Amino acid sequence: MAKDLSFICTACNAAHSKWSGRCDACGAWNSIEEAKPLSTGPKAKGLGVKRGRALELTDLATEQPEPPRTHSGVAELDRVLGGGLVKASALLVGGDPGIGKSTLLLQAAARFARTGLKVLYVSGEESAAQVQMRARRLELTESPVQLASETSLRDILTTLEAEAPDLVIIDSIQTMWLDSVEAAPGSVSQVRAAAHELTSFAKRRGIAVVMVGHVTKDGQIAGPRVVEHMVDTVLYFEGERGHQFRILRSHKNRFGPADEIGVFEMSGKGLIEVRNPSALFLSERGDPAPGSVVFAGIEGSRPMLCEFQALVAPSPHSQPRRTVVGWDGGRLAMILAVLESRAGLPFTGLDVYLNVAGGLRVGEPAADLAVAAALISAKEDAALPADCVVFGEISLSGALRPVAQTENRLKEASKLGFRSAITPVRAKRVGSGGVALREMRGLPEFVEGVFGAR
Repeated sequence: MAKDLSFICTACNAAHSKWSGRCDACGAWNSIEEAKPLSTGPKAKGLGVKRGRALELTDLATEQPEPPRTHSGVAELDRVLGGGLVKASALLVGGDPGIGKSTLLLQAAARFARTGLKVLYVSGEESAAQVQMRARRLELTESPVQLASETSLRDILTTLEAEAPDLVIIDSIQTMWLDSVEAAPGSVSQVRAAAHELTSFAKRRGIAVVMVGHVTKDGQIAGPRVVEHMVDTVLYFEGERGHQFRILRSHKNRFGPADEIGVFEMSGKGLIEVRNPSALFLSERGDPAPGSVVFAGIEGSRPMLCEFQALVAPSPHSQPRRTVVGWDGGRLAMILAVLESRAGLPFTGLDVYLNVAGGLRVGEPAADLAVAAALISAKEDAALPADCVVFGEISLSGALRPVAQTENRLKEASKLGFRSAITPVRAKRVGSGGVALREMRGLPEFVEGVFGAR
């Protein structure tokens, strides 16, 4: 049996089942040739021989204008967004239940509406009356924000097409459902499909879409990880229930730096931006105490000072406890092992508790030396001076490694009244901002020089 041959017109890309001298679609002569398929996959699922349109290509030297941004007027929010809200962008905001996501987004919607944007807030978890009640508590009723309570994505997209807003907030993506997907709302299929439809609609219509996402026990946004790849920006709203501080952290941003943070304070009338987070996190710090060390860190592009607190106590159990809040537990185990192996300070039979004051989460390795200082201070019952900051990375050999942006860390410390700093030895000398430096080469030198014991 002869195989079927497919032919295509080189002039108009029209497909034909057999060769002929003239194309029936465009009328060109001698333009029909045997076509090779676009893909080599199964015939039923492959692309076949039908061609699409040719793409318009540019080179790397072509200058494209910067995407226009709209400032909300909230400096902390604009900082995390990379300088403002970008038109035709898709954002995903996650956070623990009750942390303040809806409060933050309602305040942001009111701010953007006051700048002249047409804002639509769609809630799938609350009725319009509940959102209005929150708006009255936050004193936002005068803002021209339009509300809707709906979960059908077909109805929502139809409304967006008719209203043509500049910004739409979907609270939350787990409550949205497509009638073309046979799955329950909140399932992997529905979340993936809803996120894809909203993102593609935002790109086609030039609308900025903000989607709220639930999180799992581990603090990750629930649903398939492909949703985070679809959107342009992924923000996490963090904070401890027992503290009034809330942190909006950027984990992905195609229009600005990632790992940027914005700090807010929860009050009875909503979230208030914090212009100087370092002063806020250190505001409740009392007299010098054993186990308390101030760390000069960098969050995104911003230097930030915070307090590490450690407690070391004899353990009544055969397996000592290692409890960490606000830092990586695996890195704490590594620091304890290096202290015992390289500095001769065993923590066997001792319970170790480590906490970052204020509910802040620290992830950079530059905090290693501050953690080690807090542990040794608690174990030896010796407090560091109140005007001293500590930062540096510890290697497995016990050597201290310099960290990036040392000058910015020291300037922030000097601004808040700190007069001395303990740091690793630096190969490149930079300004210290008026802070007296004590540079250490290794962990044994640090233990002996600062605490006088090894």
